[in-house]
Amino acid sequence: MTDVGKAMRLKRVIDPEGVSVICALDHGMTSPTFLEPLADISARTREAVAGGANVIMMSKGAIRIAHEAFSPTTSLALLLSASANPGEDRPEVVRIAEVEEALRLGADAVVLFTALGGETEPGMIRTLAEVGRECARLGMPFIAEAEFPTTYASVEELSERYGFEYLRRNVRLCVELGADIVKTNWPGDGERFARCVEAAAGVPVVLAGGSRLEDHELLSRMEQAIQAGAIGCSVGRNIFMHERPEAITRALARVIRERWSAEKALAALREELASAVSEG
Repeated sequence: MTDVGKAMRLKRVIDPEGVSVICALDHGMTSPTFLEPLADISARTREAVAGGANVIMMSKGAIRIAHEAFSPTTSLALLLSASANPGEDRPEVVRIAEVEEALRLGADAVVLFTALGGETEPGMIRTLAEVGRECARLGMPFIAEAEFPTTYASVEELSERYGFEYLRRNVRLCVELGADIVKTNWPGDGERFARCVEAAAGVPVVLAGGSRLEDHELLSRMEQAIQAGAIGCSVGRNIFMHERPEAITRALARVIRERWSAEKALAALREELASAVSEG
């Protein structure tokens, strides 16, 4: 029966079009500083849902506050980890929730961040294996974040510091340890992203939004990721710190679900932003 349970939950995390538009509102547990737009977590949730996000990623405490902003079809991806010493190159990842808690809260997936390298790597691999095992036993989809150790820097800086092979190894490790969906960073171009998708060996991959970007760059990366085989995105700061979170979510959803080009989605976004200014 647990296999059926996981299949049913995955149908909500990966929607009928076969895509996943995830808005990550979990940065209160990962950011080295408080990000002001998250003060009203319910408003940010409502905006993302209205824009087309079918999954909201957040912590167990935040869901108590924000759940009323979910639509009947919105899925919860519950955060299982937080960063200790988040400003460090390789922060220690601390487990702060259990898979059974996610089930009680009505989650359709759990999320665990993966930081490889250094003294914390063995413990991180152990935690990944444990979570993968619990998810298999309880029928819970498992989203593993195969990312650079810190995501509060530019892709260019992180790629230079850690290298592309860091990402590719992280993706494959998460797959080997039971991830049902892998979230990973933009490695610099579509060709290398395709190699990350290849390393996932058929397990669905979503693109992380990463640090704050210009709208065109965000949508361009998303278009290239979809062309390279991604099923969607997991975007946080580039949604909730945007001047119009609902509008940028809608633009991302158009690229992902409707296969709009980045240029077409950007033009529609700019028109919507201009209209909002004139009406305001």
